[in-house]
Amino acid sequence: MPLPQWLIENAKDGSLLLLVPAGKFLAGENPPFAVELPAYYLGIHPVTNGQYMRFMKATGHRKPDNSFYETKSTHPVTDVSWEDAQAYCKWAGLRLPSELEWEKGSRGVDGREYPWGKEWDEKKCRNSENKKSETTASVWSYPKGSSLWGHYQMSGNVWEWCVDAWESGAYGRYKAGDLTMPKASSGASRVLRGGSWGNDGLDYFRCACRVHGGPGIRFGYFGFRVARTLTT
Repeated sequence: MPLPQWLIENAKDGSLLLLVPAGKFLAGENPPFAVELPAYYLGIHPVTNGQYMRFMKATGHRKPDNSFYETKSTHPVTDVSWEDAQAYCKWAGLRLPSELEWEKGSRGVDGREYPWGKEWDEKKCRNSENKKSETTASVWSYPKGSSLWGHYQMSGNVWEWCVDAWESGAYGRYKAGDLTMPKASSGASRVLRGGSWGNDGLDYFRCACRVHGGPGIRFGYFGFRVARTLTT
């Protein structure tokens, strides 16, 4: 069987996706615990305004709730809801990552606190302490803050929607070996990961930090990253 490609491009939306290999990684905290996932692809950076405009042009989908998306084509799209992100993924033939996939993409295999290592470094991601008069940054910014696998901005710039419904105790089940996703009722909150340009302090940018928001919320801190199941 041929080995999977390390880097692929999705023709529909131009997303570049990096392989996250199969195997165990350390998830959660106090203490971290081992979780085994199959291989999958994860977007090398968050979906950009330019990519989102391509989606809007093709489908007539509503625009983000801001006035600058057309002038910042290489910045991550913001002011989009989980529902918007799902519509984009359906059009592109991709999907949102699960939060365990997101965490492995961010954290690598060794239980590190941040994508780049154990110690907080505000210079390695976009946050409220270094944004100056700006908000988001180009998705290719902060290369020294990339994850083990090479993914950009798994900390900072924008909070990223995951596919999962929010369950406060989900990691207790995962630790016990039950990796099934929480069941989602209509309107259930959805998981967001990664921290954003509007946050300060080191806690929000940890690989294990979990927050949530309603699926229809559109906010200037929120964006998303795509994923794809590995096919053989």
